[in-house]
Amino acid sequence: MTDRKPLSLQRLLDMHASGDKIAMLTCYDAAFASLLDEAGVDVLLVGDSLGNVLQGESSTVPVSLDAMVYHTRCVARGRKNAWVIGDLPFDSYQASPQEAWKSAAALFKAGAHMVKLEGGGWTAPIVRFLVERGIPVCAHLGLTPQTVTMLGGFKVQGRDDAAAAHLKRQAIELAEAGAQMLVLEMVPAPLAADLTRTLKIPVIGIGAGVGCSGQVLVLHDMLDVTPGRRPRFVKNFMAGASSVQDAVARYVAEVKAQTFPQDDLHSY
Repeated sequence: MTDRKPLSLQRLLDMHASGDKIAMLTCYDAAFASLLDEAGVDVLLVGDSLGNVLQGESSTVPVSLDAMVYHTRCVARGRKNAWVIGDLPFDSYQASPQEAWKSAAALFKAGAHMVKLEGGGWTAPIVRFLVERGIPVCAHLGLTPQTVTMLGGFKVQGRDDAAAAHLKRQAIELAEAGAQMLVLEMVPAPLAADLTRTLKIPVIGIGAGVGCSGQVLVLHDMLDVTPGRRPRFVKNFMAGASSVQDAVARYVAEVKAQTFPQDDLHSY
């Protein structure tokens, strides 16, 4: 993959428009950033999931902005062509658009090309504030780990008609506010596919079916490193792989070929 060009926001939008699937994985350090980039991963998400997989926390809530800045800087130094998204952690954007700006600017200075925030409704003005000031934003709807206790635990979101309509309204509102990408987590596959057709921005699924513009998984999950039980939507790509790079390349190939995720195994 050494001959590919650096990913740009316009290229990601074009991939969504043309149906060219986007392969995204979480990444937290320079060594893996280089490996994932070489294997053809389009987008590296410096996720606050690092709280779980690196720090041993039971949730993403304790992750600090300083930690996100540190790991974003590490990933930015290791990547060559991949697009880098940095998560805005809990308590770094909820109070005001001005707080969100300072937090987003810190991630941007560390090397992020885009920031991600969770939730809909109240987040639309924050998205608009950031985008108007030059920081691209990825929204995140469905199962939002930072507020999982409010959602009643790790449950599929948008199952009934009212919940699906509410989620769809929030997605459209976020896109109209300027969000240039949307992550949908643990959302029924038909709803995710409908939103992908409706929106003009890439919709990245995690437990949301093959009909999205692309897929994302936590790196440690798909490499079968995370201890304990993993969610239904995770596939162990290390099974049968000759190396970590081979496993990542298989993930990219299956996302591009739309053979992952499989509706009967990894979707709701």
